[in-house]
Amino acid sequence: MRNPGTTLPTCPERPMVLLRRNELSRAAILRDSPGDPQLENVSYSLPQGSEVLIRTAAAGICASDIQVCDGRMPAPLPVILGHEATGVIEAVGPGVGRLRPGDRVLVCQSSFCGHCEYCLKGLVSLCRSPGLRTRADGTPRVTADGGALHTGSGIGAFGEHMLVHERSVLQLPDSVSLEAATMLGCAVTTGMGAVLRTARVPAGATVAVVGAGGIGLSCVQGARIAGASRVIAVDRRADRLTTAASLGATDVLHVMDDDPVETVKELTGGGVEFSFEAVGTSSTVEQAFRMLRMGGTCTVIGIVPKTTPIRLKASALLAERRIQGSANGSNKFHLDVPRYLALHEQGRLKLDELIGATVALDALKEAFGAAREGRHTRTIVSFDGP
Repeated sequence: MRNPGTTLPTCPERPMVLLRRNELSRAAILRDSPGDPQLENVSYSLPQGSEVLIRTAAAGICASDIQVCDGRMPAPLPVILGHEATGVIEAVGPGVGRLRPGDRVLVCQSSFCGHCEYCLKGLVSLCRSPGLRTRADGTPRVTADGGALHTGSGIGAFGEHMLVHERSVLQLPDSVSLEAATMLGCAVTTGMGAVLRTARVPAGATVAVVGAGGIGLSCVQGARIAGASRVIAVDRRADRLTTAASLGATDVLHVMDDDPVETVKELTGGGVEFSFEAVGTSSTVEQAFRMLRMGGTCTVIGIVPKTTPIRLKASALLAERRIQGSANGSNKFHLDVPRYLALHEQGRLKLDELIGATVALDALKEAFGAAREGRHTRTIVSFDGP
C-alpha cells in the first residue's frame, strides 16, 4: 500500500513539486547482482526540460528484470528496475507541451529522439540517443541518501514515482484499466510487434510460438489477429497452454524433456512458415529454428545471455531458412498502442487475461521468486495493493 501523505502538490498553470528526501516516495533498489531489490526511501528531482513526473499505478515484471537480478544481464548499479508501467502525471517540465497533470498514461521503454540514423530509417525501437533515458547534463533524476540511482530503461517502474522523458509516455483513454494497460508497455507491444512488424506474418500462414509467458501469449494473439491458419503454442506449463488456447492457439504442445520439433513438423507436414522464440535460452532458439519448413523465418524475442552460443546447421540456411531478432517488437509505440487499444475495445485483443497475478510493491521480492519459477503469465505490481 502507498504511504499516507505521498500526494505531491502541483499547480495547473506551471506544475512544480518538492519531494522531501526519505519521506515521500519508495522504490525497490537493486544494489548487487546477483541479488534481490530492496525497498528504500528515495527522492526525485524536479522535472526539467521535457521530463514528466508520474505517480505509478501499476508495473509489470518482465523476464529481463529477473535476468538483471540473477546476474545474467548486465546493468548499471544501483538501479530501480521495471520498464512497463502506467500511472498518473503529477508534474511536467517547462518543455512539455502535450501532457498535463492528471493525465492517465502508459510508459514504454522505446523512447526515441527522432533524428538519429535509426529514427530516420523508421527503426525507432533501436534508438539509443543520450538524453532520453538519462539527463544530458549527467545529474541524477532520482537519489537515495544523496547517492545517484540508475533507472531501468530510463524508467524505473518499481517505485511509487517515475521521472521520465515525455517521449516515453503516451496518454491512455479512461476506457482501459491502468493494470491491464501496463502490458502494452512491453509484453503485448513486443509480442504483437514481433508478429505484425518484425516478421510481418500474412493471413493463412502457419506459426509456432515457443514459450507461453506474457510475450509468447501476445505472439499467439498477434498471429490470430494476422489471420494465421495454424498457431502452435509450446510450453512446459499446462496452465499457460490452457491460456494460449483461449487466446487463439489452434494447437498446444506440452513439453517436458522431449524435443518438440518433430511433433511440430508432424502437425504441419514439414514445419511452420514462421516461428517465434519467447524464452531466452539457446536450446529453445535452436528448437524454434528447426521447426521451420524451407523458406521459413525464425524470430528470436527472448534475451539469450551474451556469452551463450547458438548452434544451427548451415545446411538449413541453404533452403532459405532465416533467423532474425526483434527489439521490443520493432515497435512504433505512439502508433501501435492506439491501434492495440482499438483492438482491445473490439474484444479482439485480450489484456486482462494475460495477468497471472497481482501483488503489492511490498511483495515484490516474493513475486520475483514466482516469476523465476514461471508460475504466472505476467505478474503486475499494483501500487494500490492487489
